[in-house]
Amino acid sequence: MSNALAPYRRLTIKIGSALLVDGTTGRLRAEWLASLAEDLAALKADGRSLVVVSSGAIALGRRLLGLDARALPLEQSQAAASAGQIALSQAWAAALGAHDIVTGQILLTPNITEERRYFLNARTTIATLLGLGAVPSSTKTTPSPPPRSATATTTGSRPASPP
Repeated sequence: MSNALAPYRRLTIKIGSALLVDGTTGRLRAEWLASLAEDLAALKADGRSLVVVSSGAIALGRRLLGLDARALPLEQSQAAASAGQIALSQAWAAALGAHDIVTGQILLTPNITEERRYFLNARTTIATLLGLGAVPSSTKTTPSPPPRSATATTTGSRPASPP
């Protein structure tokens, strides 16, 4: 059986919150994450560079802060993301650290695609982490809506890469 990933040197792994967080308890699915980390360690040992993009910050933060509602008001959603971001980052660091893999947390915001210097800084940081053998990790959360006074140009789609 051939390995479908064989031609690729760098992989970006996107993990959704439904895989990481138990929908009933709101707790991290630690055994599942440990199993995934083992698979990622094998890919890394095979010479691949890895980047992890992970959802789950709001789901974890909801439990940490004792918020029961599925649909949270914006301020509670942001608070849950804030608390969950730390827990999620620690979980990735522990899971990959068990395989002697260092993680580096990357904060990616929409302005990174809008302003070239931010894009270049983020790209350089990711490349440096990869060059040092670390796994850059970024959490994905649903973006906050723009302020009510925002114009149509700030609420429209954002470019995929800087000009």
